[in-house]
Amino acid sequence: MDTTRNTALEAWMNEHGHSSNSLARALNSALEHLTGKPGRFDGRTVRDWRSGRVSWPNTATRRALEDVTGLSPIALGFVPRGRTPSTTAPPQEDPMKRRTIVAGGIAAAAAAAAAAAPAHAASRRIGMSDVGRLQRRFADVIASDHRHGGQVTTEQRATALADEALNLQNSGTATQRVRSNLYACAASFYSSAMWAAIDGRRYTEAARHMREAQALAELSGDQAIKFRIWSHAGTLYRHMGRPADALAANDVARNLHITRRDPLFASLGIARQMAIQGVARDRSGLRRAFDQAQDAMDRADPDAYRPVWLMAFYDQAELHSLALSAHLSLGYYPAAEYHAHRCLVALRPHMRRSRSIATSRLAHAQLAQGDAEAAAATAMSVPPSAATQHARVSRMLQEFGAALRATAPGSSTAHAWTEHTAAWRTPS
Repeated sequence: MDTTRNTALEAWMNEHGHSSNSLARALNSALEHLTGKPGRFDGRTVRDWRSGRVSWPNTATRRALEDVTGLSPIALGFVPRGRTPSTTAPPQEDPMKRRTIVAGGIAAAAAAAAAAAPAHAASRRIGMSDVGRLQRRFADVIASDHRHGGQVTTEQRATALADEALNLQNSGTATQRVRSNLYACAASFYSSAMWAAIDGRRYTEAARHMREAQALAELSGDQAIKFRIWSHAGTLYRHMGRPADALAANDVARNLHITRRDPLFASLGIARQMAIQGVARDRSGLRRAFDQAQDAMDRADPDAYRPVWLMAFYDQAELHSLALSAHLSLGYYPAAEYHAHRCLVALRPHMRRSRSIATSRLAHAQLAQGDAEAAAATAMSVPPSAATQHARVSRMLQEFGAALRATAPGSSTAHAWTEHTAAWRTPS
């Protein structure tokens, strides 16, 4: 058979330092992102493309090639069936231009940063060490959020770091792997900004961060960060009182193939659906949902590698916290109190925000069962910093005070609570 050597593909491989085997490995990873199943490419496959023996790979392979290289198959020298090779490829839409359209204003801002960059920037090589530096700063954002929660400063810091990751994209040359990781970093930072805004009840800002995070996650192809963003979207809609949208968003997260690969992701998806059921007033299968989430958590390999954001918060305590939320919403107060105590016992020391939220919910569950004195004592144990500075906690304690005055008007317990909250507003 008469074949024409694919010099365009060879030139791209030489420019980016790929051997046949290393390109095959990169394509296997890209195909797994696309289909959920590892690819079966090897060095011989790539050599067949270079020699021209295979001139037009199948659809999934072409997509993987485009994801890895950033170029269309024709720009890489492949020839569609029925056409003859040409030394001059027809004009093709720039894939980075197409992705910029998908990413909206984010990629446009990154392009503007590139235009403003000094001329020598293109000579810089961006590598995984740069990605690692950003990932360490992401871990700092996560830690700060668990200490304080919902703060505008956390949101602002996260968006600034997202901009830094995007600017880095345009400050030099990088492999497709590095670029994908940079997009994942930027998406991670925007998802943290989104969560800080949700936690602070700034829902308009949260929705804006969500859209930016979703676009960047698509560019990265990272399943874990896609899960985080869509799962957060479900939480956003739950807090906004939109249970149908919350279920739809959470279903997107639960249907990602990472939930089939890692039971811990599956467990979190089920647990958050359980909390949404509470807002939706769906009483069916609540206990079954908890058992399914528990079973998936128990099956998860404790030694598997997982992203820092997941390992920093999702554990037995968080599972009980989500069950607490669901039962409290549905008026199952004894069950809510049970899960609150289990949550508080299991919480790790750094989870200050989570402890304040669980304690506030416990007070509500106790008051609803008629134990005003114990409920007030529980509510008073919430640190003043959380009670006054964390929007969700403040709202829950305001609602608790209103319920306490309605339940036991004029009582010594209601009076004590009024004096306690007055002390929060008194300058020290």
